[in-house]
Parts: sequence; C-alpha cells; structure tokens
Amino acid sequence: MEINLTTPALLFPTVSLLMLAYTNRFLTLATIIRNLHDRYQAENDNNILGQIANLRYRIYLIRDMQIFGVLSLLFCVTSMFALFAGWITAGQWSFAIALILMIVSMVISLRELQISVGALDLLLAELESEKKKKG
Repeated sequence: MEINLTTPALLFPTVSLLMLAYTNRFLTLATIIRNLHDRYQAENDNNILGQIANLRYRIYLIRDMQIFGVLSLLFCVTSMFALFAGWITAGQWSFAIALILMIVSMVISLRELQISVGALDLLLAELESEKKKKG
C-alpha cells in the first residue's frame, strides 16, 4: 500500500469532530448529573439514583472514548513524523494503530448510545407510573 505524508492527515478533521462531539456529550451529562443531584437532595427519589448510576457509567464510557480518540490522534502525528523522516514501515504501522484506536473509540461510542436509552427508559417509567396514579 502506498502511503504518504498526507494520508494520516486525513484523520485530523475526523478526530477533531469526534472529540468535539464527545466533549459536548460529556458536558451535557455533567449538567444533567448536577441537576439530578440537586433534585435528589430535595426529593430522595430512588428513581433518581438509578438515573445517576446510569449516567456515571456513561461518563466513564465517554472518558474512554476521549482517551482512545486522543491516542488515535497521537499515533496519527507519530505516523506523519515517521513518514516525514523516511521511516515508511514505522509510519504505516503508526497509521494502522491510529485507525484501530479510532475504531475502538467509535465502538465505545456505540455502546454509550445504547445505554443512553436506559436513562430515558427510567424517565418514561416514572411518567407512566405517575399517569397510572392519576388515572
């Protein structure tokens, strides 16, 4: 396979956009957790504790997504440096590792999306139980 200095550079916009999306997810979850914490202090509702546990797991997944994304970017830069120095094999391997790390980051992202439904299910269950009480 032919690889040159610009090939690893193709991942830079992808990694940047993914990291921005991951950071936004993290900040949104942090806000939700703070709000739920305050709500739990006022209400002592066990449903809120379930939501917080779900969110804690999601926060850890987002941390892992970010770690693998940053490592992917690091290996991309390493690949570019190796190719610039004329170390073609090292550059190819570094780029391959960067791609694998990006795949891992996206797989973790898929898992986080799957479990995010759990928090919504808890909210929907709460709404349904309130509706049954009223009706």
